[in-house]
Amino acid sequence: MHRGVLEPEGLPAAKHLHADRSQLRDHRAELAAFEPDAAIDCRALSRADAQAALDALPGGIRLAVISSIDVYRAFGALHEQRETDPVPIDEDSPVRLERYPYRGRLPDMDDYDKLDVEDEYLPAGATALRLPMVYGEHDYQRREEFILRRVRAGRRRIPFGAGTWLACRGYVRDIARGARLALESPATRGIALNLCEDRTFSMRMWALMILEAAGSDAELVRVDDAALPEDLKPTGTMPQHIAASAHRARTMLGWTTSDPGETLRTTVRWHLDNPPPDATMDLTADDRALETAPQCV
Repeated sequence: MHRGVLEPEGLPAAKHLHADRSQLRDHRAELAAFEPDAAIDCRALSRADAQAALDALPGGIRLAVISSIDVYRAFGALHEQRETDPVPIDEDSPVRLERYPYRGRLPDMDDYDKLDVEDEYLPAGATALRLPMVYGEHDYQRREEFILRRVRAGRRRIPFGAGTWLACRGYVRDIARGARLALESPATRGIALNLCEDRTFSMRMWALMILEAAGSDAELVRVDDAALPEDLKPTGTMPQHIAASAHRARTMLGWTTSDPGETLRTTVRWHLDNPPPDATMDLTADDRALETAPQCV
């Protein structure tokens, strides 16, 4: 079941339903007639979203909901330019006390909070899958684009901050396998699980890996944080790391992750072959930043 806004190519034929989430209750009969064994809610962004799905789905089926690493206090601290927690973050780490992290910051996100979503789903016996930054083919957020847009433009020098921030990641196919394993395990009913890679590369290491995968020898040039273009701000000083542990999922489910070097190469190749519709970019901010870099004599 999905909204029908996109119909990805290459998927096997399957019976499916087009409906907006706000209309889910009107489709109870169709959902029941499908006789699902399980449901994964991939886009519950608010309490109302979760309630709409739970009201519409047949009772007694296995449930999982996509949640986020952003439920943790460490994520809230990052927004507040503070440091509150050691890493790696696990499922016993404190969650945010303040809700609605994007209220007043992003359009249409005033009611977004995965903590609200978990509050609805966990008592219903669902497994909450707390995801990191997920990368891979078909990623509409294009998480490697901060480097790839400059590779496409033929840039030889890229302004960069200290690049020391640690933010956990997960490859999309590994995450999908983890979701399936969680659904198949009765032991995960009513609990939260982190799903992320074993190792967390710094922003600088990840950027260098992207360049290597793209076949580029562009140089990352150190500049002051204040000079960084907006899309490169995360390469600067970040007060709180968001590295997490998926030990619980690995232990309970036998879940494993792929070699991140291989998965990143696969990802980069796909995104180079499938650039955004408008891949052009004004890079004058890069030029201004590079002018501030110390000159070697």
